[in-house]
Amino acid sequence: MIRRVVGSALALSMVIGFAAAPALAAPCRDAKGKFTKCPTAPAKAVRCKANGKFAKCGSPGAKPV
Repeated sequence: MIRRVVGSALALSMVIGFAAAPALAAPCRDAKGKFTKCPTAPAKAVRCKANGKFAKCGSPGAKPV
């Protein structure tokens, strides 16, 4: 009984794992299914610190982190 439950859980997790792989590549394909260059992620906002605390980057003494 326990072997069946463990075996079923293992099989289910493998099916879910294999099914998720094509979904990850989907954004990098065009309408015809051919691979294209993926869009780049937006640049992170620059954060600055002054006197050990986060501050606006325009304030005096603030340096980018």
